[in-house]
Amino acid sequence: MLNPKVISLSVMMFLQFFVWGSWYVSLGPYMSEREMFDMISWAYTVGPIAAIISPFFLGFIADRYFASERVLGALHFLGAIAMFIAPMAAEIDSVLFVFVLFIHMLCYMPTLGLTNTLAFSNIDDQEKQFPIIRVFGTIGWIIAGITVGTILHANTTDTQFYLTGIAGIALALYSFALPHTPPPSAGKTVTFREIIGADTLALMKERSFTVFIIGSFLICIPLSAYYAFASTFAGKVGFEDMTTVMAAGQGSEILFMLLMPLFFRRLGVKWMLFAGMAAWVLRYGLFSGADADNVKWMVFLGILLHGICYDFFFVTGFIYTDKKCGPELRGQAQGFLVFVTQGLGLGIGAQVMGAIAGYYTAEDGAKDWQMIWLMPCIMAGVVMILFGLLFNDKVEATEDETGYGTDEAPVSEPSH
Repeated sequence: MLNPKVISLSVMMFLQFFVWGSWYVSLGPYMSEREMFDMISWAYTVGPIAAIISPFFLGFIADRYFASERVLGALHFLGAIAMFIAPMAAEIDSVLFVFVLFIHMLCYMPTLGLTNTLAFSNIDDQEKQFPIIRVFGTIGWIIAGITVGTILHANTTDTQFYLTGIAGIALALYSFALPHTPPPSAGKTVTFREIIGADTLALMKERSFTVFIIGSFLICIPLSAYYAFASTFAGKVGFEDMTTVMAAGQGSEILFMLLMPLFFRRLGVKWMLFAGMAAWVLRYGLFSGADADNVKWMVFLGILLHGICYDFFFVTGFIYTDKKCGPELRGQAQGFLVFVTQGLGLGIGAQVMGAIAGYYTAEDGAKDWQMIWLMPCIMAGVVMILFGLLFNDKVEATEDETGYGTDEAPVSEPSH
């Protein structure tokens, strides 16, 4: 018999990523349609900035004073209001529109950590139950993409934001029906040093961990091009339902998540990370080669590589970090990795890739997609080679870790 709490938390996770998936993929085509292409990089920078800010909110306020499910509900309600306002902001000014997206992401990013807190606080067997709950998040993202692209045909319309707002209100209301979860750090003193994960810096005395952190930061710079421009490019080569096509990548993510224990036993941490980086190089190479003749199969294959791109790199990185630190540093270390990759890396990357896209855009708006994709391909290739040469840690993941039985799960998924 299915555990009622697992069912409840799975619905929560489904709605959590349905909210994000309803607009994040189709944002590029929406902005391009309204001649806001030059602001796309800023629109994809607000998420990383919010990811940097959110740990402070969680550490100093949410984790100390309020029940997790109530904070989750309040934040989703406020975030939903921002989404309802977004279409009106887009009609007025592109900067105002991006600012409204920033307000939404300030509300949304802390909820990624809150949903993990709710899940881990209310299940008995983390190794077996959390993967079941978490996979419903990926399913929610996929269903959101299909809804926006195939059912509503809303890739470039305001409907995607209204759908996001409705889903946000639904989750806000549903949150108050979730199991009561007292603030996890009530009565504890939380320092600024702990929140930013500064104690994790001691681990960087080991060369391989330093190589891993620096490599993770650098690889996230070219990675941001995919999140900002892939859906727009998919439309350029001839795909009509861009969000549905992009959702195929999350389907492969589920497949490779299930296969990860097998690959871990055969490859180990180093070559799992290397394979993840190599998949990004191959993806961008396919995109670059597809531009001249609009070769749709090359673009679709690049999208299907998402399972390797995300699982082999991001998930392996969380597992490796968990292996390197003791229980007392686990939360700090995971937070530090998120700060470096999904905060600094993707944030700086969005600006760098935006500048590259702008450079290869002619005055009439024509874009040299071959070069736009070739640049991150080269960048990712250089990082991959240096990582392969310099990373020599022999740490291997145990069976429990490949089953994601850690106390701290990845708190956000730019990969989507």
